[in-house]
Amino acid sequence: MDVAAHPIEQHEAHDHIHPAPEGFIAKYVFSIDHKVIAIQYFVTGLLFMLIAGSFAELMRIQLWNPKGTFMEYHTFNQMFTMHGTVMVWLVLIPLVTGSLGNLVMPLQIGARDVAFPWLNMLSFWLIPVSGLILFSTFFVGAPSSGWTEYPPISLEQGPGGPLWCLAIIVVGISSTLTGLNFMVTIFKMRAPGMTWTRMPLFTWATFATALINMFATVALSAALLALFFAQVYNVPFFDPARGGSVILYQHMFWFYSHPAVYIFILPAFGVISEVLPTFARKTIFGYKMIAFSSLAIAILGFAVWAHHMFPGGIAPWLQIPFMIITYLIGIPTGIKIFSWMATIWGGRIQFTTPMLYAMAFIGTFSFGGITGVYLACVPVDLHEHGSYFVVAHFHYVVAGGAVTAFFAGFYYWFPKATGRLLSEKMGKVGFWLFMAGLTGTFLPMHWLGLEGMPRRYASYETFAKAFPDAVFWNRFESVSSFLMVAAIALVAVNIIYSIRSGRRAGNNPWGARTLEWMISSPAPYYNFKKIPIVLDRPYDFTQPLPYRNLDEVTDPYPVPSEAVLPRNAAGMGV
Repeated sequence: MDVAAHPIEQHEAHDHIHPAPEGFIAKYVFSIDHKVIAIQYFVTGLLFMLIAGSFAELMRIQLWNPKGTFMEYHTFNQMFTMHGTVMVWLVLIPLVTGSLGNLVMPLQIGARDVAFPWLNMLSFWLIPVSGLILFSTFFVGAPSSGWTEYPPISLEQGPGGPLWCLAIIVVGISSTLTGLNFMVTIFKMRAPGMTWTRMPLFTWATFATALINMFATVALSAALLALFFAQVYNVPFFDPARGGSVILYQHMFWFYSHPAVYIFILPAFGVISEVLPTFARKTIFGYKMIAFSSLAIAILGFAVWAHHMFPGGIAPWLQIPFMIITYLIGIPTGIKIFSWMATIWGGRIQFTTPMLYAMAFIGTFSFGGITGVYLACVPVDLHEHGSYFVVAHFHYVVAGGAVTAFFAGFYYWFPKATGRLLSEKMGKVGFWLFMAGLTGTFLPMHWLGLEGMPRRYASYETFAKAFPDAVFWNRFESVSSFLMVAAIALVAVNIIYSIRSGRRAGNNPWGARTLEWMISSPAPYYNFKKIPIVLDRPYDFTQPLPYRNLDEVTDPYPVPSEAVLPRNAAGMGV
C-alpha cells in the first residue's frame, strides 16, 4: 500500500476531549455517552423480550390441547396482540438498531460520539415510556385485534386501543430521531480518509436502516393518528358506511411495516458481514455488492407493501406488479448470501459462538426467505395467508434472522462493551438449545399451515378432527419453545458470570480489523485520543492495519484464548 499516495495523511486531527460526567445519574441513568445508551437499550430490550416471550409461552400452553381451556379466548387474543407488538417495537428495534447501532457505529467510523448526544438520550428514554403506556392497557382492557390493529375490529375496543396507538407513536418518534441522528453522524463525523467505500459493512447497514427510519415511520404515525381519532372521536376514516375505507389503513400501515422488517434485518446483515470475515480470516467477498445491496433493499422495501394485502381486497391489476417487485427484492438479499458463502469458502474457519450464530443465520434466514417466495405468489398467498404457514415464515425471518444475528453480534461485541469474554462453553450450549428450539417450534408450523390450521385461533378442535397429527405437532412445538427460553436464560447466566469472573478480553480478542477494536475494551469515554486516519478498507487480513494515529494499539492479540487464531504471519501492526 502506497501511503504517500494518500493526501489525507496531512489532515490535522482534532484532539479536543470533553471531560467524563461525574455522579451515578449522569454516568448511568441520563447518560449522553453512546456506549452507555447502547447498554441501556440492551437491558431494556432484554427485559421486554422476557415479557413478550412469556406471552408466547402462555399461548403455547393454551394450544397444548385442541379445546384450548388454559385461558379465555379473549385473553388469548390479547396475548398474541401484545406478544407481536412488544417483540416488533420494543424488542427487535431497540436491541438490533438501538443497542448494536449505538455501541458499534460511532466507534467504527472513528467518531467520539453520535452527532446529537442529547437527542440520543431522548430517543432511548422514549422506549420505556412507550412500554409503560402499552402495558397500562392491561388495566383498562388490552388490545386484542392483533399487532396490526386492523379496523373495523380495532374500532370496537375500549381504551386499550387508543393507548396502543399512543405507545407505538412514541416508538415511532424514537425511531425517527435515531434515524436522523445516525444519518448525520455517518455523513458528517467519519474519520479522515473513511470514504463511503471504506466504511465497515455494519455502518453501511446502519445507514440504510436510518434511511428507512426517517421516511417510513411518518406513514406509520399518520396511520396510527388516524386510527386514534377514529377510536376516540369517531372520525369516519375507516367506516365504509360514512365514506371511509378499511383498506386505507392497511395501505398506510404496511407502507411502514414492511420496510420495518428491514429496520432490524439490515443491521443483522451488517453483523453477519463483520463476523464472517473475522472468523474465516478472509477478505469479505463482494464488498461493494454487499454495501450497495443494503441501499437497494432499503429502497425496494418501500415498493412491496401490498403483498401483505392480497386477500384484503386490493384490485387484481395491482396484485401482479406487487408480486413481481416482491420477487425482485430477493435479488439483493441473494447477493449478500452468495457473498457470505464465498467469504467462508476456503477460509480458516474458527467455530466460535458468534461464528456459529452467523453461519446458522445464513441457513435459517435463507429458509425463511424461500418460504417468502411462495407467499409472494398471489394464488399461494390467498390459500396460506391466514394459516400457520405465515407464522412459520415470519418467525424464521425474525427469530431465525434478526434474533440469531443479534446473538452473533452480542457475543462478538460483548468484549468491547465490558472488557470481558463470555464463556464459550455456555455460549455454545446456548446456541444449540436455541437452534433446536427454533427449529422444533417453527418448522412444523409449515406443514400445519399447509394442511389448513388457521393462525390466531385459541382452539383447533375442528382442525384436529380432520388432521389428527395436529395435536402431536402442537405439543412438540410447545415443548420446543421452552428450549429457546432455556437458551435465553443461559445467555443471562453467561452475562452475569462473565462480568464477574470472565477472562479479560484485551483490546482485540478476535484479531479483527475495524476501528472499534483499535482502542481499549471497554472503550474510554472519549473513544479515541486522536481521531484516526483511514487509508483503506478494513477486511484484508494479509495486509498491515490501514490506519494512522492509533497510539493505543500495541498488540492486536493481547489475550490468546481458544477463541482466537494464531497471529497472522503477515503481522497486524502499523
